[in-house]
Amino acid sequence: MATYEYLCSRCGPFDVKLAIGTAPTVHGCPVCAGTARRVYTSPGFTLTSHTVAALHEQEEQSRDAPAVVSEVPPRSAVPPRPHPALSRLPRP
Repeated sequence: MATYEYLCSRCGPFDVKLAIGTAPTVHGCPVCAGTARRVYTSPGFTLTSHTVAALHEQEEQSRDAPAVVSEVPPRSAVPPRPHPALSRLPRP
């Protein structure tokens, strides 16, 4: 099922759920029973989390105006990992 938006000249916009590809260009208004024409709008992406949307926006911005760096960032010191055999030694 897809949600299609229609605009009634008297009552305003309303949504209708119909099977994909079966939406007529005119539909009856549920309030006044007048004819309403179909309005083409962009799809709603409400299932996208805020984190994913922010990352997507950041990626789009970096495509148009990338951040310029003047030097290579310093390497962070990685702590040495203990030898795996040390975990099997007896503890005091």
